[in-house]
Amino acid sequence: MNSYQRTLEERKRQHLLRTLPLPPEGIDFYSNDSLGLAKSPKLQAAIEEELKACTQKNGSTGSRLLSGNTEYAEKVEQKIANFHNAESALIYASGYTANLGLISSLSTRDTTLICDELIHASLIDGARLGYGKKVRFRHNDLEDLREKVTSTEGQKIVIVESVYSMDGDISPLAEIAKICESNDAMLIVDEAHAMAVLGENGEGLVQKWGLENKILARIMTYGKGPGIHGAAVVGPQWLKDYQVNFSRSMIFSTAPPAHHYASIAAMYDQLSEMDQERKSLQDMIQYFVKKREASDGNWINSHSQIQSLIIPGNEQVVRLGNKLQEAAINALPIRKPSVAEGSERIRFCLHSYNTKEEIDLLFKIIN
Repeated sequence: MNSYQRTLEERKRQHLLRTLPLPPEGIDFYSNDSLGLAKSPKLQAAIEEELKACTQKNGSTGSRLLSGNTEYAEKVEQKIANFHNAESALIYASGYTANLGLISSLSTRDTTLICDELIHASLIDGARLGYGKKVRFRHNDLEDLREKVTSTEGQKIVIVESVYSMDGDISPLAEIAKICESNDAMLIVDEAHAMAVLGENGEGLVQKWGLENKILARIMTYGKGPGIHGAAVVGPQWLKDYQVNFSRSMIFSTAPPAHHYASIAAMYDQLSEMDQERKSLQDMIQYFVKKREASDGNWINSHSQIQSLIIPGNEQVVRLGNKLQEAAINALPIRKPSVAEGSERIRFCLHSYNTKEEIDLLFKIIN
């Protein structure tokens, strides 16, 4: 047995071994398909119609700096920029590659990245790949952020999420933006779990609160609420130009095919028509919170579609996950190292298509 196999065996012993499951039957409290767009026949038909505007039907043939760029790709990026009240947008293959390319390229030797301690792994990996210093501040702690920013010299970039992927709580963006502005720090916001869900037309939390001009960059991820795949970084034109020159995950990747751009364009056309789905989702969130507040469990205080019940210990959280699955409720246990030891949890993701009866059943099982 080699060292890699021994590492796998140790993970298995600690109940940490990851596998690739097929989607199970049952009630969906685990996917990121907040509005049901991933299985929407209407969106599928719109994508097929949008593809007719593309002259290239299959592969892109190379990176966008070589043979892979098209007028259609640039048209879709302008559509994204217009939707988000930004000068520019740059499309990536995924939220992970967007965060990796953006953060690592901005992290120069003269830069200090000041990151909320609970930012996503992709943002952390982008920071690790860069040359800049890394500083963490306590989660959503404005005083700790202010202390870190004011004691830092040189180019400063603060990195946060609008809705946090594991805790589901919302960032105090307006206050963070004020701290950044008064201390000459740039601000980057990952909108992965706010995109499609928050805002009048699903624009995200930054636009909902009118903070577009206070933010250097927003990462709009499409694999969650929007129901498709990919991501875009929106911001000033100079930032797009900078990424085209220095973002390695963009420069050295084959450009996406036409279907990728068509899916994004069709999705944006759908967002303004999703008022009822967004309302239904908010109704489910409010009902869940009411049930949660009457429960004795160790719940994280969240008012988003992400709700987490802390069950310390890998064995214990897996046991509850299995109990839920036996009742045809699909909600996955989140274990270390995805979360810190002692904060293992069941993470419940709510959707516009969930029902109060399904939520009642869930609480009947866990109480």
